[in-house]
Amino acid sequence: MIDHDGLPLDEVGSWAKDKHERLRRYIDAYRAARRKFVEGPGGATYIDLFCGTGRSIIRETQERIDGSPIVAFKCAREGGIAFTEIHIADLSEDRCRAAERRIAEQGGEAFAEVGPATETAERIVKKLNPHGLHFAFLDPYNLENMPFSIIETLASLKRIDMLIHVSAQDLQRNLHSYTKLGDQRLEKFAPGWRDAVDLKQSKQAARAGILTHWASKMQKLGLPPARHSELVTGSAKNQRLYWLVFVSRSDFAKGLWDKIRNLEKQRDLPF
Repeated sequence: MIDHDGLPLDEVGSWAKDKHERLRRYIDAYRAARRKFVEGPGGATYIDLFCGTGRSIIRETQERIDGSPIVAFKCAREGGIAFTEIHIADLSEDRCRAAERRIAEQGGEAFAEVGPATETAERIVKKLNPHGLHFAFLDPYNLENMPFSIIETLASLKRIDMLIHVSAQDLQRNLHSYTKLGDQRLEKFAPGWRDAVDLKQSKQAARAGILTHWASKMQKLGLPPARHSELVTGSAKNQRLYWLVFVSRSDFAKGLWDKIRNLEKQRDLPF
């Protein structure tokens, strides 16, 4: 679908607004910390490896909303502490260029990379100031598109916060397929999970075990997830859609997340 500006639109569910509200709240909450780096030599960057077109239409209502890179750009600028650099990436060149153009039309500049997130993450990290403050929003459609190697690449940065979309719906729907011998999709997301999770237990316990193993691997990287994550649900039968997981080496950053994350009472991840 094409928007009024002649550029393509992403189609999303109504829950995207909740996700973007949490993104917006966090970017606003850490502006004081960001200021120190923006005014210093390191700078502060925003990274979006699944940027989409930068503009979406909600399928249930046909409402048009900004996508994550535009939300992040506008929020930082309106808060008076704009990011010194914005790096966006997507597997689709058309979608990535649309987001790049939309940021430019807002008066900003984005550095765009096209390709799988495993590759674009490496290319982006090589361009970043190692002394800067970096924030990555990782919003893939499913677990298969969120290989752990992406997190390992970003974790090489000294100061990196990440807000990660982990698809509960994907894990629930596809657990049987993912756990078949020879299927490597879940292995990419949480390497070594087969040695850590007993598949003879209930499906619910197995899913919890997989996520706990995933979190433990981040802890070994020195990037433990915040104590509280957000489970976002849909309107139809209150279906579980995804968790938003915040990870950082900074206790201060995790404290900010804990203050702004809870739009309404939500259930946490098992770790």
